[in-house]
Amino acid sequence: MDRAELADFLRRGRARLVPGDVGLTAGVRRRTPGLRREEVAQLAGMSVDYYTRLEQSRAPRPSRQILTALARALRLTDEARDHLFHLAGEEPPRGGHGTGHVRPGLLLVLDRLEDTPAQVVSDFGDVLAQNSMAAALFGDMSARPQAQRNIVRKFFTDPGSRALFPAEDQAEHARLHVANLRALLASRPGDPRPAALVAELRASSEEFARLWDAHEVTVRRSGVKRVRHPVVGDLELDCEVLLSAEHDQRLVLHTARPGSASYERLRLLRVVGLQDLTPTG
Repeated sequence: MDRAELADFLRRGRARLVPGDVGLTAGVRRRTPGLRREEVAQLAGMSVDYYTRLEQSRAPRPSRQILTALARALRLTDEARDHLFHLAGEEPPRGGHGTGHVRPGLLLVLDRLEDTPAQVVSDFGDVLAQNSMAAALFGDMSARPQAQRNIVRKFFTDPGSRALFPAEDQAEHARLHVANLRALLASRPGDPRPAALVAELRASSEEFARLWDAHEVTVRRSGVKRVRHPVVGDLELDCEVLLSAEHDQRLVLHTARPGSASYERLRLLRVVGLQDLTPTG
């Protein structure tokens, strides 16, 4: 690990960005260009102290998960991400099963959707990036451990996650989650990640095991989703799913029809934001 070069690379990466590049407001006048350390730490879901020590060449070797989060926070290209991994003494992610690295162009689209809940999700349910509206609607995933960022795992193991949806819709959500995962597992038999998730949920959830044994297969694209928010109330949203070129990542958008009650509630949600009112799911 080259601590000095890593620190310099992080400082320069932070300096080339402005708040608008990452979906943040500029706020008060800044004495120096670029993002603040606390803003990068927030985007990467890590402590400000640890990030500061990385920039000061005083931190222990970062994990691969931390490096992936930093690459995403700094909007690094694939080549720059690989360089970051090399500086930390790690082999960059390889292989054909996806790396979890969201391309800067996709993150730029995400940041520009200021009034639309949007998030980038892997094809087996890991939330890779959210804009502020998605965090306000579904819960902020950025600071959670990796295992708690998977929407399929949370749906079958966390009652709070299920409570985001009306009781009469939950069975259909469960069916679609399992059928989508079944289709993915068949298409990527060599990828251990969805296989491990299936094994875990078959052991921990009777509902998941029963649906898995039904052997239904589908790929979820678009549709209408009803969400119960504890502050703004019930919303009926059109859900659009856009696939990446490799089909291993999905940009999921949630919109409401103009003039509807849900449209007005989404506008209210934008005002309310994350003021400690985020749902627990």
